[in-house]
Amino acid sequence: MNYRHSIIGILLMLLAGSAYSEGAASPEGLWKAYDDDGQITGFVRIVKENGIYTGVIEKGLPEDREEKYCTACKDERKNQKLIGMTIIKNVKASGEAYAGDEILDPFSGNTYKVKLKLKDAGKKLEVRGFIGFSLFGRTQIWERVDHG
Repeated sequence: MNYRHSIIGILLMLLAGSAYSEGAASPEGLWKAYDDDGQITGFVRIVKENGIYTGVIEKGLPEDREEKYCTACKDERKNQKLIGMTIIKNVKASGEAYAGDEILDPFSGNTYKVKLKLKDAGKKLEVRGFIGFSLFGRTQIWERVDHG
């Protein structure tokens, strides 16, 4: 009987440790961004400052031969270089996800509310842009390149 309780105790500790490590992960780091069709579009670095997450385009693709600009943008980012552009703004932890004011699609110039959720032990990031309610939107899966 003690043996059975020991195994159950060990399993519970392992499960608790697994849940803790999943919860301890954050979206901070460098992410390989994909579009809705699963094509790589570039690399976005997400940083945290004072509890708020921001995402900036850090680099484009190796085959990009010239700098790209946000010609479709409708705000102060219009005609600005994509590299260095902030595309995710004012994101905060919200339960098991992260929710924020804005994600910019630099190819259409449209902005959406954003929800981020870590997947696959923090190796993937579900990025959902939506208008109004999260039910009406698009989801992309980004892959982690590094944590720092």
